[in-house]
Amino acid sequence: MAVDEAILSAVGMNLVPPTLRLYAWDPPCLSLGYAQPSSDVDQTRLAERGWQLVRRPTGGRAILHTDELTYSVIGPLAEPRLAGSVLESYRCLATALLSALHRLNIPGESHAVPAVQASTGKGPVCFEVPSNYEITVQGKKLIGSAQARRKEGFLQHGALPLGGNLTRITQVLSFPDEAHRLEAASRLLSRATTAEAVLGYPVPWDSAAQAFQSAFQDVLSLQLTPASLTDEEKTRTEALVR
Repeated sequence: MAVDEAILSAVGMNLVPPTLRLYAWDPPCLSLGYAQPSSDVDQTRLAERGWQLVRRPTGGRAILHTDELTYSVIGPLAEPRLAGSVLESYRCLATALLSALHRLNIPGESHAVPAVQASTGKGPVCFEVPSNYEITVQGKKLIGSAQARRKEGFLQHGALPLGGNLTRITQVLSFPDEAHRLEAASRLLSRATTAEAVLGYPVPWDSAAQAFQSAFQDVLSLQLTPASLTDEEKTRTEALVR
């Protein structure tokens, strides 16, 4: 999360170009939206599993990052592909995300979510709550994304669960009792899915990453150039971690 924010800072100072970043997590980590209360987390259960905890620079609710491909798109607010309202930029980037899924033979869809439907989710789990232009398959959420806009620029990042048991997240969140925990797990499975569950076979991380790269290049007319973090980005990352 610090790296995403450090890239955003560098973009704002015109030190780096707009950036597409693809990454994974080790060890598994629970991330909270920037305004989500930490009381949503059962710290004892989290520690027992050796999982970590971080707060995102974007909003939304809790996500357990494991067995997934995470993406971030970072650029100046003047970048034409990121311009317009929040929904307009979501819709633009959704076209690239959908293209990436289609290259993996996943029949993803993206639609505007009615305001009433989007406001009904009250739980602490991100993937059980629908949002505008997030990616679904057969009505179940597959890619969840969140966006932040600052004077430095634009950041959108999100997660594609490649496999694994989605209900693991409920084991490290706070619930009044075990009945509510089981109910949350059941609700999550009815509303979210993974790439492996859709296809019936595992999707390697490298294959998913290649699909994202080629889709973003083709759909958004980009020429991506591989690069490492600059010294400025590394320094800013370390400061944010501290």
